[in-house]
Amino acid sequence: MKSSPANHLQFQGSNRLSLMATVAVTVSAAGTRLLSRRTLTISRCSSMSAYSLSSKLGLPPLQFHSPSPARKLVVRAARTESKGVSLGFRAPHFQLPEPLTGKLWKLDDFEAYPALLVMFICNHCPFVKHLKKDIVKLSNFYMKKGLGVITISANSVATHPQDGPQFIAEEAKLFNYPFPYLYDESQDVARDFGAVCTPEFFLFKKDGRRPFELVYHGQFDDSRPSNNVPVTGRDLSLAIDRVLSGQPIPAVQKPSVGCSIKWHPETKL
Repeated sequence: MKSSPANHLQFQGSNRLSLMATVAVTVSAAGTRLLSRRTLTISRCSSMSAYSLSSKLGLPPLQFHSPSPARKLVVRAARTESKGVSLGFRAPHFQLPEPLTGKLWKLDDFEAYPALLVMFICNHCPFVKHLKKDIVKLSNFYMKKGLGVITISANSVATHPQDGPQFIAEEAKLFNYPFPYLYDESQDVARDFGAVCTPEFFLFKKDGRRPFELVYHGQFDDSRPSNNVPVTGRDLSLAIDRVLSGQPIPAVQKPSVGCSIKWHPETKL
């Protein structure tokens, strides 16, 4: 008995390429149709092409597809720009707890400082994570020059529990924050400042006994997650340098870009 073409075939040669194919062979004999499926292991070689092999088996030509190029994974987050707050705006009074120490901080605690940097941040936002270490470096540098610095998280724990007070304390300890990291549970302080995103930067200056007035409400720098621009803190650093040296800050400022503040579900803005 002759071997059926559906039997196992193997060809030797250079450039081996093994592939599995399931072949349906329909045989008609004495009015009876028999459907048989066999698994073929085919090795392509120089002496016999895939096309000739398919032809001998009575099958459509086999097609070889190049693997699709690997795709780069890009993390995307809802982008929100800081806006809606005018320069000259006076820093609102606040009283917020610092989860790490339990201390209550007020605006009056910074009365003796010539300038105050208020940053709205959180734990989970990729835009904040992208800048976090450099925010610490910048703060350490300018706090030694007399800048007051605080950070505030106002995200709802109902939707983002990882931004709650317990994790705020852990974050502050883990990254050795040199500034108070405060928790705005009611979100009233965030609304008073007009904050809408994280990170968002408010730089205030103080002339003598006058209230703190907003002089910079822009970005940290041009770097964003996945845009391959190095983090330098250039924009914010230049603004702080000008404030501490008594120079005016240009009114044209690039807005900060980040994740939207996560308002409590029942809050309507």
